[in-house]
Amino acid sequence: MTADTETLGEDFSDAVLAGQDWTRRAFVGCSFTEADLRGLSTTACSFTECDFTRTDLGDSTHRGTAFRNCTFTATVFAASTFHGCSLLGSRFTDCRLRGCTIRDSDLTLAGLSRVDLRKLNLSELRLREANLVETDLREADLRGADLTGARVQGARLEGADLRGARLDANSLVQAGLRGARVDLDQAVAFAAAHGLVVG
Repeated sequence: MTADTETLGEDFSDAVLAGQDWTRRAFVGCSFTEADLRGLSTTACSFTECDFTRTDLGDSTHRGTAFRNCTFTATVFAASTFHGCSLLGSRFTDCRLRGCTIRDSDLTLAGLSRVDLRKLNLSELRLREANLVETDLREADLRGADLTGARVQGARLEGADLRGARLDANSLVQAGLRGARVDLDQAVAFAAAHGLVVG
């Protein structure tokens, strides 16, 4: 993807950019700390190593946009939507993603440790090698998600729907799974990971 405009290292801290419509814009190493981006719409944009600390992204919509290795700390995501986006390697700290919609997106290597993802629809998402240590995924829909290599030590998956999800057998030992829905293959892998002999 080639951007029409590229912005390098600019400081947008405290800027009011609410309700704007950005298409094919690239931002590299920019700071949006405490900026007002409510209702922002991005299409085919890219943000690389940008800082969204305490940024308000509420009601924003992103289509085919990439957020690569970005920092989201105490960022507001209320009613925001990500469709066909890449969040590769981005780190989320003290963020509330409940009420956020994420579809057909790539969160490979994303840092989501201790983030509240309860009841979110995360089906079919790519979460390969993501950091989900102590993440709250209770009652989340993870059907068909790719969790290969994800770190899930202490993650809470009680009541989550894991049917069809791809995850490593040892992951099933390290997370809380009480009441989680799994398919037959996952049940067999869970038994084997706990040293049981099936058959």
